[in-house]
Amino acid sequence: MFDGIDATLLARMQFAFTVSFHIIFPAFSIGLASYLAVLEGLHLATGKAVYLRLFDYWKKIFAVAFGMGVVSGIVMSYQFGTNWSVFSDKAGPVIGPLMGYEVLTAFFLEAGFLGVMLFGRSRVGPGLHFLATAMVAFGTLLSATWILAVNSWMQTPQGFSINEAGQFVPEDWWAIIFNPSFPYRLVHMVLAAYLTTAFAVGAVGAWHLLRNRADGKPQPAALVMFSMAMWMAALVSPLQIVAGDFHGLNTLEHQPAKIAAMEGHYETQKGAPLILFGMPDNDAGETRYKIEIPKLGSLILTHELDGEIKGLKAFPREHWPPTPIVFWSFRVMVGLGFVMLGIGIWSLWARYRGTLATNTLLHRAAIAAGPAGFVAVLAGWITTEVGRQPWTVYGHLTTAESVSPIAAPAVGWSLVAFVIVYFAVFGAGAFYILRLASKSPDIHDTSHDDENGPQRAGGIMPGPFMEAASRERAGE
Repeated sequence: MFDGIDATLLARMQFAFTVSFHIIFPAFSIGLASYLAVLEGLHLATGKAVYLRLFDYWKKIFAVAFGMGVVSGIVMSYQFGTNWSVFSDKAGPVIGPLMGYEVLTAFFLEAGFLGVMLFGRSRVGPGLHFLATAMVAFGTLLSATWILAVNSWMQTPQGFSINEAGQFVPEDWWAIIFNPSFPYRLVHMVLAAYLTTAFAVGAVGAWHLLRNRADGKPQPAALVMFSMAMWMAALVSPLQIVAGDFHGLNTLEHQPAKIAAMEGHYETQKGAPLILFGMPDNDAGETRYKIEIPKLGSLILTHELDGEIKGLKAFPREHWPPTPIVFWSFRVMVGLGFVMLGIGIWSLWARYRGTLATNTLLHRAAIAAGPAGFVAVLAGWITTEVGRQPWTVYGHLTTAESVSPIAAPAVGWSLVAFVIVYFAVFGAGAFYILRLASKSPDIHDTSHDDENGPQRAGGIMPGPFMEAASRERAGE
């Protein structure tokens, strides 16, 4: 079945499939861990029951997403030995320690405090429980830092030498970690994680506001959830656009061929237009059916109307990335970024008008934009990784040189197995998350709770036995 198909292509497809599943869970858990820390901090500062109720609501979803992220990440690591053994041999002296540091610092920190965060509120004091939540949130950010250091080094490698065996030997770890693209990628990815979480949380809040409005039930927790998410959307969306601009300028400096593919430029030109849409054709060496704005491309990339932008023809043809994929994935990412910005601005207007809780159209838009962050993260990752082709270590080691000497059928059938298992396991996990999110955070009536009510009994809402005891004391 797979005879005649390039094993390298199948190995790339397998890694792309597994990383696409993996990246959405860490992106969600990074933002959600920070959200949980904020909720618990607000509860400690204000004593308001609603923040603790939202914490309990979202920590269950976080636990499932975190678990699926760990499992999908473990599977990915095995592919370095099965499909990419040559890459592992040559880049291992640099990549191996960095990934080991991620496990020894970030993952151990997360795992060490996760149990306390999920199950320890009734066993430790509120301050220590908040510390555990903060450590889990910090661990997710530290994990992202190490992984982005690895990926950024592959994009803009420095601080190494190459020995006689063709291995990358570390010479300066500071230069390796803090390579030229690392700060931009880290900020861009962390902000993307926060936006992803904000729109997922906002969609859930909007869903419950819409669903329970007809029967007149109050939705204080859903409204707080939605309000916090919209604040995050309004504040982080413009920051992400600015961070993306800086990231683009850095990419132009270090990976100009990737920028040429993202913009759809084949010819080097001054005063380059911004191509909004078109059909890049590597075989013909041109972008067909272009819709463009004159000079805007140079203005955005060089901040000058007549700035020069190199086209793909300035580079050897064998170094061209698959331009149509990069071109369109970049537009999906940018387009969704502006959609999120628009919803954030809309929410500010609704907040100013006092209609944030009643604006049905805004709520429906927030629900529709719920998956936007996940799709934008995937599109951005595709832009970054496909745009790097044909390199694994940019400018030094090609993808074709990195693949294991393995037969195409072996890779192909394992890819089929991955597709079946992933859709079954992670499909079930995603369905369970949606089931959890479909339950209202306002299950309990809060109208008779005092400000600190849920803090009693280790933060557990009064149950039937406590209510019966109260009635007995009252002589009922």
